[in-house]
Amino acid sequence: MRHNYSTSLLLLICIALLSGCATTRPHDQSTESFDPIDPYERMNRKFYTFTDVLDRKIMEPVADFYIDYLPNRAQRSVGNFFDNLQYPNVILNDFLQGKLRQGFRDSLRFAINSTIGGVGLFDMASPMGLAQHDEDFGQTLGVWGVDAKTYLFVPLLGPSSNRDAPGIPVTVLTNVLFWTGIFVIGAPVTVPLGVLGAIDKRARLAGPMRIRDQAALEPYLFVRDAYLQQRKHVIYDGEPPPEAYDQPAEDQSEDKSADKSTDKSVDKL
Repeated sequence: MRHNYSTSLLLLICIALLSGCATTRPHDQSTESFDPIDPYERMNRKFYTFTDVLDRKIMEPVADFYIDYLPNRAQRSVGNFFDNLQYPNVILNDFLQGKLRQGFRDSLRFAINSTIGGVGLFDMASPMGLAQHDEDFGQTLGVWGVDAKTYLFVPLLGPSSNRDAPGIPVTVLTNVLFWTGIFVIGAPVTVPLGVLGAIDKRARLAGPMRIRDQAALEPYLFVRDAYLQQRKHVIYDGEPPPEAYDQPAEDQSEDKSADKSTDKSVDKL
């Protein structure tokens, strides 16, 4: 029961991945063409619509109520608390990516905020020069050279890929709330905390979600392109190469072959 709840909660929290900014293009489903990065587009669109309807009917109204009636200072403390609960995931992936110095600094950040920061309610580490980072197992696989060849949209999970999907169980297992719920405080405390965490996460996305609704000519493409660009941005620590996405390996080899053929033709001329 606890396992099912924790998994479902984290799936709802992952709706947060719907945020982002990207350039969109009009889409005519009658002339839909095959996109190698999104071979399951028809299925993904159905899952996107299902998730979006649930979000608009349930999560968005609750999040708006939360924003309107909870003071900003309290919202900030709630966000700090849940960020701190998930911070072991950041620390783990720091070390898996070989960022040893960052890993030790993030460990110190977690220790400070978990103690003198009132179990994470207050960010005492940032004023000490220990900045917050964002690392996950999908980023780690990207650093290790795994390409995001296939875009996926999982119901309730939101945007993902064949590279990022394995990070879902890692995120679950590194969440402090998951383990304290099983071994310490139990479901009567974990369930309300989990619900509050999901609401807070959705509330923090209220602005980006409105931008999506106002700017996107085609919301599905907007979300997909935003997700792929954002993931590439974080994998390269804000300095991605100039290509559009993580290009499939076969496309890269074809491009290289074409370049070589062109070079040979030029040489002959």
